[in-house]
Amino acid sequence: MELQVVEQIAEVRQAVNGARQRGSRIGFVPTMGALHSGHVSLMEEARRDCEFVVVSIFVNPTQFGPKEDLNKYPRPFENDVALCQGAGVSLIFHPQPVTIYPPGFKTRVEVTGLSSVWEGAFRPEHFCGVTTVVMKLLNIVQADVTYFGRKDFQQQLIIKQMCQDLDWPYAIQTCATIRDPDGLAKSSRNVYLSPSERQSGLSLSRALFHVRDQIQSGNRDVLQLQQAMRQILDGTPGVIVDYAAIINSDTLAAATEYQPALTAAIAVRVGATRLIDNIELP
Repeated sequence: MELQVVEQIAEVRQAVNGARQRGSRIGFVPTMGALHSGHVSLMEEARRDCEFVVVSIFVNPTQFGPKEDLNKYPRPFENDVALCQGAGVSLIFHPQPVTIYPPGFKTRVEVTGLSSVWEGAFRPEHFCGVTTVVMKLLNIVQADVTYFGRKDFQQQLIIKQMCQDLDWPYAIQTCATIRDPDGLAKSSRNVYLSPSERQSGLSLSRALFHVRDQIQSGNRDVLQLQQAMRQILDGTPGVIVDYAAIINSDTLAAATEYQPALTAAIAVRVGATRLIDNIELP
C-alpha cells in the first residue's frame, strides 16, 4: 500500500475508517518527528500487530517550556517520511499547529499527582501539554493499539493512567528502549551533543547498568545503589544531575527498600542538552 501523507483530521478519519471497513487492525505511533531507530522499532511493532499503521509527526508547542528548544527542535521531514516508508507505515498525519489548536481552543487534560514529580518537577507544564495533545491524537486516529517507548517512562505511565481514568477503550502498549551500541538511549535530542558531550552522556546508561548488575548480584540496598548511581553521574565531566532515583514503577514514589516493580530513572543536563533514561530493575 502506498504511504499517504495528510494534514487534515478529516483525511485521517476517512483513511482509518476505510481501512477498518476492509477488516484491518489499526496501529498508531505518535511522534514529534526527527525519527530514529527507536521510533522505527515502534512502527515495526505496530506493523507486526496491525495491517494499517498511522504515524503522527507533530512538534507539539504546548509541551515545551519558555526556555526550551521548540524553535530549534529538529524537523527533517523528508527523512522522516523515508523512515516511515521503510517501516511499512500506511499513513502519516502531519498537521499544522492551528489544526490541533484552532482559535478558541480552551481545553486541558491533566493527570494530577503523577505529573508533578520527577520530570514534572523540573518541567511544570510539560505533561499537561503531552496529555492534552495525546488525547486529541487518540481521538482523531482511534487506533486499536497505540505504541509508546519505555525511554519516556513517566510519560507512558501518565498516558496509561489518563486512558484508564477517561475510559479509553483501546490498548496502549509500551515497547523497549532502543540503544546505540555504546549504550546511549536513542533520542531525537542526541543530535545536539558534541562528541565530548556524547561521551559524558554515556554515564546515564553506565549508572543504570551498574544498578541492574548489582541487584542481579544480590545487592538489595536501594539507598546505597542510588548513591552509587549518583556518584557515577557526579564523577562525569560536564554532567549536571536533575535527579537519579530508584522509584516504584507503578506509583513513581521514591523507593527506600527493595520491592517488586522498581525502575531506576535519571535526568541530567549535558551542555545545553537534557537527557533522560531509565531501566527496569530485576
